[in-house]
Amino acid sequence: MKAVKRKGLALVALAVMLFSAACSGNSGANPPASNGGGASSSSTTETTKAPEGKKITLGFSQVGAESGWRTANTQSIQDSAKEAGYDLKFSDAQQKQENQIKAIRTFIQQKVDVIAFSPVVESGWDTVLKEAKDAGIPVILTDRAVDSTDTSLYETFIGSDFVEEGRRAGTWLVEQFKDATEDVNIVELQGTTGSAPANDRKSGFDEIISSNPKLKVIASQTGDFTRAKGKEVMQAFLKANPDIDVLYAHNDDMALGAIQAIEAAGLKPGEDIIIISVDGVKDGFIAASEGKINFIVECNPLLGPQLMEAVQAVVDGKEIEKRIVTEEGVFTSEDAKRELPNRKY
Repeated sequence: MKAVKRKGLALVALAVMLFSAACSGNSGANPPASNGGGASSSSTTETTKAPEGKKITLGFSQVGAESGWRTANTQSIQDSAKEAGYDLKFSDAQQKQENQIKAIRTFIQQKVDVIAFSPVVESGWDTVLKEAKDAGIPVILTDRAVDSTDTSLYETFIGSDFVEEGRRAGTWLVEQFKDATEDVNIVELQGTTGSAPANDRKSGFDEIISSNPKLKVIASQTGDFTRAKGKEVMQAFLKANPDIDVLYAHNDDMALGAIQAIEAAGLKPGEDIIIISVDGVKDGFIAASEGKINFIVECNPLLGPQLMEAVQAVVDGKEIEKRIVTEEGVFTSEDAKRELPNRKY
C-alpha cells in the first residue's frame, strides 16, 4: 500500500508540474515598435497568456457619461464584451483622473487579463501603466491617447485621429469664407482641459484656418464636453462679444447647449451664427437636419467590436498594430437630413 501511495503521490506531483508549466507560459510576443519614436522600457516583464478555455476578464475604465457620444461608446463596449463572452469589469471615472487610476489599480489587484481605458487627460499615466506592465497585464487605450514617451506601456491605441477632425472642421470653414473681405469672428467651445480630443481638435483647426488671416478666434474656453456647460459658456461669449460669426464646438453636446443660448439671445443658430461641431450623435444630426448645425465632423463611438478583437489578439499573443484608426465621415446639413434615419446613436 505504501509503495502504491508513493507512486500515486509522484504522479500527482508530476501532473501539478505540467499544469503549472502550461499556465505560466507567456505570449512570446514583444510589444510592437513605437510609431512615435518613444523610448522602450528596460523592464523584462512579459504578458502572460490566459489558459486555453479560460473566460477572458477585461477591466475597462470609462471617462464618464458626459455626453450622448460617451453613452453610445459605453453601450458599444458593454454589448460587444457580452457578445464575445468576456467577463467585463466596468468602472465610471466621472471625469476624474484619480478615479481612473484607482480603478486601474483595482483591476491589477483583481488580476484581470486585459485592462482598457479611455484616459480623462493625456498626462500623468506612466506610474500606473508601469504597475500594470510589471504585473504582466496588457493595456489598451481607447478613444483617447496618453502622452507617455514609453509606448511599451500599452499595446495599442484604438480611436479617432482628433487632429484630423480639427483639420476637417477648419477646411470646411476656410472654403466657406474663402472670399471674405472682413474679419470672421470665431468662438470656440473646447473639450475637457488637458484631454487629447480638446488639445488635438484645437490644434488641427488652428493649423488650417491660419491660412486665412480673416478667420480669427476671438474667444476660446472649455465647455467640458457637456451640454449644460456649453450653454453657460456660450451665454458668456454672447455677452462679451456681440459680433460672433462662427461657433466651433469640440462636440455635439456643447453645440446643442450653445444653440439654446443663441436662441435665447434672439438669434438663429445656423444662420446668424454658423455652427461647426464634432461627433455626429443623433441629437446633433437632428439639429443639423433642422439647419441649426451647419457642419458635423464624425467621431465614431462604436469602438466595442474593435476593442474586443484587440483584446482577443493580445490574449492570444498575436502582434497588433500600435495605432488603429476608426473610419469616419463629414456631414453638411443636407447630408444630415439623408443620414438621420440610419443613425444608430
